[in-house]
Amino acid sequence: MPSAFHSLLLHAKRKAKSRRRHGSQRAKKTSKSENRLADSAAGDASFHLKSSVCVESGGGSGVGGCLVQPLGNLFLAAAPRGNLRDAGLGTLRALPDDILLDVLGLLWSYDLAAVSAASKALYVVASHDPLWRAFAIEELSGELCGDFDFLSSWRSTYISAASGGYHYRPRVLEIKGFYSDYLFQSWLCANMEMRPEWLQRDTIERRRGLSVEQFVSEFEEPNRPVLLEGCLESWPALQKWTRKHLVKASARKKFAVGPMSMTLARYFQYADNVQEERPLYLFDAKFVEKVPDMGRDYEVPAYFREDLFGVLGEERPDHRWIIIGPAGSGSSFHIDPNSTSAWNAVIKGAKKWVMFPPEVVPPGVHPSADGADVTSPVSIMEWFMNFYGACKTWEKRPVECICRAGEVVFVPNGWWHLVINLEESIAITQNYVSRRNLLNVLDFLKRPNASELVSGTTDRMNLHGKFRNAIDRTYPGMIKQLELEAQQKATARRKKASFWESAVDANTGGFKFSF
Repeated sequence: MPSAFHSLLLHAKRKAKSRRRHGSQRAKKTSKSENRLADSAAGDASFHLKSSVCVESGGGSGVGGCLVQPLGNLFLAAAPRGNLRDAGLGTLRALPDDILLDVLGLLWSYDLAAVSAASKALYVVASHDPLWRAFAIEELSGELCGDFDFLSSWRSTYISAASGGYHYRPRVLEIKGFYSDYLFQSWLCANMEMRPEWLQRDTIERRRGLSVEQFVSEFEEPNRPVLLEGCLESWPALQKWTRKHLVKASARKKFAVGPMSMTLARYFQYADNVQEERPLYLFDAKFVEKVPDMGRDYEVPAYFREDLFGVLGEERPDHRWIIIGPAGSGSSFHIDPNSTSAWNAVIKGAKKWVMFPPEVVPPGVHPSADGADVTSPVSIMEWFMNFYGACKTWEKRPVECICRAGEVVFVPNGWWHLVINLEESIAITQNYVSRRNLLNVLDFLKRPNASELVSGTTDRMNLHGKFRNAIDRTYPGMIKQLELEAQQKATARRKKASFWESAVDANTGGFKFSF
């Protein structure tokens, strides 16, 4: 069944799925042909494709010789011949693309390959790369322990590994006339540049030379984000952490990359060749234990050194991570775990941040009533394409910025945030608990569904008791003092009249405005 093994790079949009709650300055200009493709695909001349995208003549996505075009192009074609999808799927054509892909996702890899030989239309759909990504992650991370070469698509990667590591480079099939908005949007999300207007807003407060007292009073206590400049200048990591240095220093240690583990050399090879909607993100909580020298190449900035979770010693939840990812990788909207605050320091690269305060749920994001699950767009680019514009009309607009090498973003507890890498980036992030946030964390840890909400530890149900007892032993009276101060502040807020409540009409004496 030779046709079942023709490599085809197709990126298809998955349904938005529930996830547990616990990252170039401007879009590059493209050729005229690429701009025409972006115009016809998205109806907006400001969409530009990445310079690495191969564009076939005649429009469409043009990847690997397979043209998946938006459905509107079918009606605009000079000589429409019908949609190959309908002719080649038989009775399956009644299924929407997302349902059809879900059905194919139930098959084994061999069966999926067999389906791709049935017709040109099934070849296109069954070559949907995220289907093969699931096979590769599940099987190759186990059998090969992450030691495989990424070959431009997950389908090619899987076939190569399943063939004993032979780098299979099949001929490319040319298939035209397949129209699907569902498949095309995902391809566009994987291959377009960030639009310039998505990068222009910089509404965060930037500060340099703050004292710790100023940081606490102006940002930590009022729970406001800030970008801090000039506080990483003593970090050796800023100069040392090149690719070459990190690969050598890590000595083939493996790091957490999504659901698998990879050496840095393998991950960088993946990052150099990947072009998908949701690139895998290296996010490892044990990097210091694996490579102690990395821990000596940075230090916690003075603003964040009070970390009360430290009283738990080795029983504390995960709190520090190294983060590495190519352009386009990142973290979709989430709130940091265990009601902690966080800081994120960029060592190499640049990151776009979008943050909403705790009381404002970002557009397109739907948390469950108990906060355990969040449903949101499948990719960060999809959120920018479909929801970012809505923020312009909101009374409470997001806090935004681009954080570059040598800068730190403070993320207050409870804030929703999205982060996307604008170029290959390396960063350190840590979550922490100070006395300004201790009561929030204790309340979070004792929620009835703590077993679902608490993260970073295997002892979720008992973390509250352990933490509170450790605080009482180490800092006697701290919790009671903070509770008393919180009560006093709440009483003061209730007594303090608002402007409208205190406004009195001079002619009517005690009358107060009411709206």
